[in-house]
Amino acid sequence: MNFGFSYVGLIYLIMLMTPNIIWSKNQPKDYDKYVGNENKTLLMLERAGEVLTSALCLIFSDFNIGSIRLWSLWLLVSFLLMILYEVYWVRYFKSEKTMADMYSSILGIPVAGATLPVAAFFLLGIYGRNIPLIISVIILGIGHIGIHLAHKNEIK
Repeated sequence: MNFGFSYVGLIYLIMLMTPNIIWSKNQPKDYDKYVGNENKTLLMLERAGEVLTSALCLIFSDFNIGSIRLWSLWLLVSFLLMILYEVYWVRYFKSEKTMADMYSSILGIPVAGATLPVAAFFLLGIYGRNIPLIISVIILGIGHIGIHLAHKNEIK
């Protein structure tokens, strides 16, 4: 693990945050009803994972593109998941913006809005051989995906 700025981490964070900022003005109908029911433990894990993941993906240069080799496939798959995450958001913003739209799947990936970025950052951690990022993403995933699955179950 090498300390240093990661432009790849910055790109991932921009890809993550841009649709979320737009979403803040385009929340699904009745979203406020569901937020109050969130499990506090999952919420704490989600917040801790967000902070750790955001910081760690920026401060290690291991995520930057080096020589292209077979190991680079981890980064490629990770980036493709982030592209699919952007596709998910385009589909959501073009939808009716219901809770079902928010917690929909894409290509069979459940609660894609939560699962895709968690999987992408996890694979980024593998690519960079960065155990702290992998652990922080697992913490994030438990909280974030857990909350999204709970919301999806509530709307049924």
